[in-house]
Amino acid sequence: MAEVAGRVEARKTITGSGEATTGVEGDGTVAERDRQGTAIWSAAVVGLGFAGLPTALALHGRCPRIIGIDTSEDRLGVIATRCAELPGPDRPVLDEALSDRTLELTSDVRVVAEADAVIICVPAHVDGSHLPDLAALRGACAAAVAAARPGQIIILTSTSCVGTTRELLAEPLAARGLRPGTDVFVAFSPEPAGTGDPGQERREIPRVVGGVTRACAGRAAEVVGKLTDQVLPVSTPEAAEAAALYETIFRAVSLALANEFADACATLRVDPIEVTLAAGLGPQSLPGPGLGGHCVPCAPHYLLWQLGHLGQAAPLVEQAMRSIAQRPGKVVDRACEMLAAGGTAPAGAKVVVVGAACRAGVPDVAESPAIPIITGLVARGATVSYFDPLVPILRLPSGQEIRTLRTPHGADFDLAVVHTLHPGTGYSWVAGCPLVLDATYEFGAAPHSVVV
Repeated sequence: MAEVAGRVEARKTITGSGEATTGVEGDGTVAERDRQGTAIWSAAVVGLGFAGLPTALALHGRCPRIIGIDTSEDRLGVIATRCAELPGPDRPVLDEALSDRTLELTSDVRVVAEADAVIICVPAHVDGSHLPDLAALRGACAAAVAAARPGQIIILTSTSCVGTTRELLAEPLAARGLRPGTDVFVAFSPEPAGTGDPGQERREIPRVVGGVTRACAGRAAEVVGKLTDQVLPVSTPEAAEAAALYETIFRAVSLALANEFADACATLRVDPIEVTLAAGLGPQSLPGPGLGGHCVPCAPHYLLWQLGHLGQAAPLVEQAMRSIAQRPGKVVDRACEMLAAGGTAPAGAKVVVVGAACRAGVPDVAESPAIPIITGLVARGATVSYFDPLVPILRLPSGQEIRTLRTPHGADFDLAVVHTLHPGTGYSWVAGCPLVLDATYEFGAAPHSVVV
């Protein structure tokens, strides 16, 4: 324990101001460079999706030239017309960055050669069999390597398999004759997992940095220090990649446990919300309809795939991911039970799903449990609509597109399934629905609602 405590104490925080010392031991090069405050005059952000665009905006006011790169012209058009999905505080920043031309938009990845720092934010995915699909990430890294020049700092942020930074960046750069730590500076710094406490700003969330060498760690810390007030250095990019996976898997396992304990509470006839809060666990420990987003539903499968090739099992993680994948089906089963108990057969029933986004306050439907819930109810013969002011159109796996209701009336439906609750949106109409299934465990607008 003393050894662990000593290691934790030794890992000091590099602050965004560049005034604190770093825990990277050695000749003091990193700390000296931080005190000098090396200026990053231009930065390229490759991938302007759910993580990349906020990253580019976080550099506004701290980097005179921000090059936003995305191979999708449609995505660039959405951003240019200020229609991109963003948290409220980021919207005026986008407007200002475009107005003062600090943010340049392009689909030409070769422009990364003009940047002092390159931040790659292209996400990895999993396919229908939960196997890693790194095609987009490989392409982005290959393009960055091809355009790299001496002196650049190249940072990967995409959560993936341990070893990805070295495999897709450090080794190909070295093969080009650009030695990491001498000619270029390569590191991994995962995108922050969440906003933490309500009202917590992005800059308040610490970010981990693992460099290929000590020099890489120091130079990357200078860049990441423009995005956060606390930079936490680790010894290698592999350590940073593993930390990102661990944090993500911890959330997945916690949610699987929360869902299972909520089911236990139902059997024991006690309130799962009351029990969760009495146990000293916060809102992030509450059960729900499943798990959506770009990271948590996917990242654990990178570890499972990698460990499988190494002959190692991770049964707890495997069970957690199975449990999470089955959760939307449980919501469908519970909805059909409620309909039957109320004298309405699921076939022909009118059901409205309240909220389709993968989480509150964003228009993102990546891996949203609402999609398998809607699909499952349709398979049972129900007529299903949805209401989500942030998601005007929802595409189902069949290819069918459905549009959100604009002015729903609860009395028009036999059952409402509450999936996502957006701040500032009115849901009083749901109380008019005779049956309300609350899959969020937080809905208070319908006194007669029941939880899953």
